Amino acid sequence: MTAPGKTEHTATNTSRPPAPAVDDGEIVARVLDGDLAAFELLMRRHNRRLFRLARATLRDDTEAEDALQDAYLHAYRQLAQFRQDAALSTWLSRLVLNECFARLRRNKRRQNVIPITTASDPSELDNVADQDVGPDEAAHRAEMRRLIEREVDRLPADFRLVFILRCVEEMSVEEVARCMEIPAATVRSRYFRARALLREALADAAQVVERDLYEFGGWRCDRVVSSVLGRIATVQRRS
Repeated sequence: MTAPGKTEHTATNTSRPPAPAVDDGEIVARVLDGDLAAFELLMRRHNRRLFRLARATLRDDTEAEDALQDAYLHAYRQLAQFRQDAALSTWLSRLVLNECFARLRRNKRRQNVIPITTASDPSELDNVADQDVGPDEAAHRAEMRRLIEREVDRLPADFRLVFILRCVEEMSVEEVARCMEIPAATVRSRYFRARALLREALADAAQVVERDLYEFGGWRCDRVVSSVLGRIATVQRRS
């Protein structure tokens, strides 16, 4: 009960709600207005998914990173051509796939075999292991991750891409179909076949760590962003 002559005060929450995320359309508009910081935001938002897509296509960390950087430069130059009736993530994914396929064609002409690798430096996987588990568990997860990555690399290319987009990135069937420009029914059949092949090789182990494939740690994100921004600055100085 409130004492006479005093006003009852109700406790209120003075914390501010989190600021709403900037949508892709607004980011595109800011980049087209010359806001380079907005392009950095765009890269950091889509880096992980696009790197995994490039890595699944090329099966090599260094090649995937280079392809991702070149695709971002194409995106920066061609952003005015982006149509808002499509998702920006789908448009960017197509640029990454186009760059990867071009690299595969060039490598094939040179008769170079793309090595099946898991990381440029094996210690990188250990550095990005989960921090909330003991060293034995972290080492076990890293080893399982390497095992699954090796088996995923052995999948036929069409199955591998669908698996990465559907299972690792959790894109819908319709999103994958638009990204790869194939029917939804084809996405479903390739995903089913990819899962069956992996089960044959890994049994139940695939259920444990499949979402940790092709780890894209903060160090790689920073390196991609820094390199692309540096290359854009070089182009702008020359123009």
